[in-house]
Amino acid sequence: MIVSMRAYINRKGLRDYIIYTLALLPMAMLCYKQQLTLGPISSYTLFLILLLMPIASNIEIPITRIRTRKNQHMHRDALLLEETYGVPVINELTTGTNLIYDTKITLNVGGFVIPMLTILYLLVSEMNFVALEVMLIVLVVVALLADFVDGVGIVIPSYVGIFTIPLALILAPENAATIIFIAGTGGIIAGSVASLMALKREEKGSAYIDIGGAACFQAIYVTTLLASLISGFIP
Repeated sequence: MIVSMRAYINRKGLRDYIIYTLALLPMAMLCYKQQLTLGPISSYTLFLILLLMPIASNIEIPITRIRTRKNQHMHRDALLLEETYGVPVINELTTGTNLIYDTKITLNVGGFVIPMLTILYLLVSEMNFVALEVMLIVLVVVALLADFVDGVGIVIPSYVGIFTIPLALILAPENAATIIFIAGTGGIIAGSVASLMALKREEKGSAYIDIGGAACFQAIYVTTLLASLISGFIP
């Protein structure tokens, strides 16, 4: 069942949506002129993907539960974390027991489902081994840079996707945009899953761990925007 769990807009969340809207305005014009594509994905379909991703970023699909530790300092830091990451940490502190979270693992529709379906379509249309090789590099980079913040979940720097740009331009410049998208978004998602698997549950925890959402979505969306823009400069 699809459940909206962290659909809570604070000042930080509102700021992000304003930035996404400002970025989409010129993208809409470029797509209307059919100057942006992503492999076999047309300009209009690409813009629909760019539009749906932030809209669906607060919709999550729960897949399983685990038990993680609820650290005592959370009550002190909850308000700051809520303002910084835009998730309802204070309300979520009431879940589970005093010491343990009954953590829900969820898949974010905007930051996991839509990008993964797009990646699968691109790979089925034309298998791209260069993109898969670069994705492995991004996975390692994400695993090194990712952090788990108590009460929030997996946090990934928004600039991670830029690592794919020089690699794509060197290895396959004629197909750079597709490589950046597949390797960047796929590597971020795979790195998030790897970070989750390596999580020390007895030391850290959160009421929800949203794969592709919360503090991961921005990195995924920025990479998607970069890939789309580059497609307009490299035929």
